[in-house]
Amino acid sequence: MIKPLMAILMFWPVLAISNDSTGYVATGGVQYLKNKDIQMFSEDLFISKKMIKVDYQFKNLSNKDVTETILFPLPKVENFFESDFADTDKLLKSFNVQVNGKSIQPEMHVRVFIQQDDKSAPVDLTTAFKKCGFSEKELLNPWNRLDYEYENFEKKMRNCKNRELQKVLPKDKEQAIAWSSQVIYSWKQTFKANALTHVQHQYSPLVGGSVALYPEEDSKAYCMDQNFKAGLKKAKSQHAPFQALGYILKTGANWAKPIQKFKLTIERDAGELVSFCWAGQVKKISATQFQITERNFVPKQDLNIIFVHVKSGND
Repeated sequence: MIKPLMAILMFWPVLAISNDSTGYVATGGVQYLKNKDIQMFSEDLFISKKMIKVDYQFKNLSNKDVTETILFPLPKVENFFESDFADTDKLLKSFNVQVNGKSIQPEMHVRVFIQQDDKSAPVDLTTAFKKCGFSEKELLNPWNRLDYEYENFEKKMRNCKNRELQKVLPKDKEQAIAWSSQVIYSWKQTFKANALTHVQHQYSPLVGGSVALYPEEDSKAYCMDQNFKAGLKKAKSQHAPFQALGYILKTGANWAKPIQKFKLTIERDAGELVSFCWAGQVKKISATQFQITERNFVPKQDLNIIFVHVKSGND
């Protein structure tokens, strides 16, 4: 019997500080609903603003083959936005999966949600949208940003007689309809008995930022220590433009055992300062790279990384 391998992401909120700001939502890895037979044996994660690469080794601890449907969900992206946004279309085009050294083509599923208010959970209305004649290209609009005519989308929604959809639309026709789109990749995966399965992901991350840094406000989110702040001050960059990205790590805690071998490498550009929160030891391994290694690792925190361009190459 094939069971679903679910992946649930915690979403980093979209930044919409001003018309000069850019937003992003965090991406991450696969999550397994508890299964006593499959362990994430190792994870080798590389993060830069240009590329995220993850090498996993999954170990089947049993003496029988286990076949699952793997799901890799990307974040929900809002259709309506008031600022520049991270390059979501580039992420879709760059997403690549290899299993045991061979490229595979995962199936792409598009889900659509409407959130009535800040207190209620988003409602999955994919079926209703399709019954109203929305094509997959239209459902993907929050990701590819090919059509900026929101009025056409809203008119099509309001003119549709589908009861499920009409039930959640704002009663005030002057109020914008807040809907979002989520892309989920899936593929069937067989984990051979008493063996390691090598899975690799690679994609362009969603990078955002702002025109000005405010250390007193952003310090906690990125764990800016005294050395980082001193570097900002030395370069006279306390309020410099910055970029940031998020990565979901906590999904790695949902496998059969702790991750036996974990390695994280973060790369910055030359002439940048980088800061992020981490409870363990961080080593600088080159002029632009920082590395973390852990044994029997259970991730309990996600990553929010800030990159600040400065004139000098201080740490």
